[in-house]
Amino acid sequence: MVIQLPKDEKLQPKTQPHNFFIWGKTMSGKSYFASFFPHPLVLNTDGNSEQGTAPSIQIRNIRDEDGKLKQSAIQQLDDVITALSQKNTFQTLVVDVIDDICVMLEQAICIDNGVQALSDIPYGKGYAIFNTVLQQFVMDLKALPMNIIYISREISVGGDDGSTPEPMPSLKPKYYNIVNGNCDLVIHTQKFGKDTYTRTITDRRTKYEAKNITDPRIKQLLESCDGMFEK
Repeated sequence: MVIQLPKDEKLQPKTQPHNFFIWGKTMSGKSYFASFFPHPLVLNTDGNSEQGTAPSIQIRNIRDEDGKLKQSAIQQLDDVITALSQKNTFQTLVVDVIDDICVMLEQAICIDNGVQALSDIPYGKGYAIFNTVLQQFVMDLKALPMNIIYISREISVGGDDGSTPEPMPSLKPKYYNIVNGNCDLVIHTQKFGKDTYTRTITDRRTKYEAKNITDPRIKQLLESCDGMFEK
């Protein structure tokens, strides 16, 4: 088979985001905001799927009577991705929350290898397996023809010296780098007082223009985020 090379010409890209990382404190509107994206399916980890309005799949590791994996979160995620690769009506996949998914991946690897922690697997093999599994998961999601939303909790770092603690995603930095490296926008949700909610763009792959966002619902959602479009 002969590869057909593209025409040698300068293109005018019309970029629009499809992969999002949303982080914030509990009850700051993360899942609520994500639920308004078009036709969402939620990969739920905290057992509160009945409180949401979107269809969901509960992700978890299940052991049999012998303590071995009866249901592996790794295989479950692979099956979900395979199903979404086929014709379906979902347009957005929400990973709620990615922190727990990472813990489940670690747990599945440890159970399969009969150890308590990844560090118990000799020669750093446990960490290598985990990194491969996580990277493959993120890349497979990115390849899907849909919007991908990763949700993470918030922690505060610093402040021991009297300075103001800095909020940041609770996802471990080494895992955050893998996930965020495949995202287009990072959005921080906050709640002030009883019912004042804000959303702020804290990182982005490039400068996006409202005119290039083809889905009107996504455009409206992003317009509600501070710092998304230049005025």
